[in-house]
Amino acid sequence: MRFSGINISSEVPLRLVDFYENILGLKVLEDYPSGDGVIIGNDLNEPVIWIWDQTKWENSNSGFVTFVFNVPNLEEKYKEIIKSGYEVSPITTASWGGKELRLKDPDGNHILILDWY
Repeated sequence: MRFSGINISSEVPLRLVDFYENILGLKVLEDYPSGDGVIIGNDLNEPVIWIWDQTKWENSNSGFVTFVFNVPNLEEKYKEIIKSGYEVSPITTASWGGKELRLKDPDGNHILILDWY
């Protein structure tokens, strides 16, 4: 068995696609012709995020989720996010000693970015 990804639903899915693509730097890997969903990620061979239009389909998640991303240079990613105009709190040191950057996507899902690649 292989983990393929996670489904999330949004009342404004294109706003989420824009966030994950233009703020976090993920790619649109597939856009369903019906306009009902989009696959976001780095590669189809890695876990992906399916973003579904909640106004057309049932809600595929029952609350907020937390996505954890790893980057090779957290300070650089922090500067990129600030430069994009997206509001984000400063990098913090976690209780386990690592550096973390926490923010939320436009729908309120939690994003945790770690300097652990």
